[in-house]
Amino acid sequence: MDAIGEQIRKHLEEKNAARDGALKHSRTLIRHCSMAIRAVHRNDRKVAEEHIQSANELVKTLQQDLSAYPDLYHAGYTRDAFKEYAEACITFALVCGEPLPDPDALGVEYVAYLGGLAETVGELRRRSLDLLRHDEIEEAERLLSIMDDIYGLLVTIDFPDAITGNLRRLNDMVRGVTERTRGDLTTSFQRRELRSAMLAVEKKLNRS
Repeated sequence: MDAIGEQIRKHLEEKNAARDGALKHSRTLIRHCSMAIRAVHRNDRKVAEEHIQSANELVKTLQQDLSAYPDLYHAGYTRDAFKEYAEACITFALVCGEPLPDPDALGVEYVAYLGGLAETVGELRRRSLDLLRHDEIEEAERLLSIMDDIYGLLVTIDFPDAITGNLRRLNDMVRGVTERTRGDLTTSFQRRELRSAMLAVEKKLNRS
C-alpha cells in the first residue's frame, strides 16, 4: 500500500508542477499575443513578428509539457491562451494582406482557432476605424469584406455550444461588430463624397 501511495503522490506532484508551468506559460503567451496585436495597430511589423515568434515557442512548450496530461492541455487557461495565439496570428496576417493561416499550421485545435477567428473581427474593426480617420476608405472596405467572409464561415459551423465553445455567442458579436463597421464605412464614404462635391462647387465659384 505504501508503494501505491508513493506512486500516486509522485504522479500528482509531477502533474501539479506541469500545471504550475502551464499557468505561467499561458500568461506569458497571452501577453506576447497582446503585444503582437498592439504592434500590428502601430504598423510595427518587425515587433509584431518577434512577439508572434515568442508566442509560437510557448505554444510548442505547452504542447510538449502537457502531452501526458490531456486534461490540463484542454483546461480553460490553456485553451484561452491558444485562442489568443490564433487571434494574434490571424490579425497579423489579415491586416498585412497575407493569406489566412491554417489552424494545423498554427498548431492549435479547431475550437480555439474558431474563437480566435471570431475575436479577430474586433481587431479588424479597430483597424478600420483608424483607417477611416485617415480617409483610407478603400483599405477599410477590404477589411470589411474580410469581416463579412469570417461571419459567413462561422455561421456554417452549426454544432452544439459544448462542441464549439459557445461559438453562437461569438457569432452574435461578430455580426454586430461587422454591421457597425459597415455603418461607419458608409458614413465616411458619404462625408468624402460631400467634401468632394463642396470642393467642386468652390472651384466653380472661384472661376466665375
